[in-house]
Amino acid sequence: MDAVKILSESGLRATKQRVVVLELLIKKGSPLSHSEISSMLAEPLDKVTLYRTLQTLQSAGIVHQVQGLDGVWRFCAHDQGMEGCPGDHPHFLCLHCGKMVCLPEQHMPRVEVPKGIKVEGKQLVVYGCCAECAPEQ
Repeated sequence: MDAVKILSESGLRATKQRVVVLELLIKKGSPLSHSEISSMLAEPLDKVTLYRTLQTLQSAGIVHQVQGLDGVWRFCAHDQGMEGCPGDHPHFLCLHCGKMVCLPEQHMPRVEVPKGIKVEGKQLVVYGCCAECAPEQ
């Protein structure tokens, strides 16, 4: 799906910054950190603009963030008829190289929460050694 159309359907203006960031997240199809996004953009955005853009996309439900055990927040696009992250799903984090990838969609563990708590989302990060790093071990 087209980034401009996704933004429009979410009630957001298709600013140049939103379009380029969303297109990158859709194209990569795996979670990217602020620094990874910044380094991959053809025309870099200043940090404040990038942070605000990601916050806006997240608030609109277009992207979500996931924090790895390394403490770094990464962002990926929700699957809205497009390639990319399908939303509530597990991720894999390589403890050696720091790469994070989306795992195939599957049932997330059921967690009982006390009455009165509203769950906004869930996150599961599986960690270990990726295929590229495994031979080095």
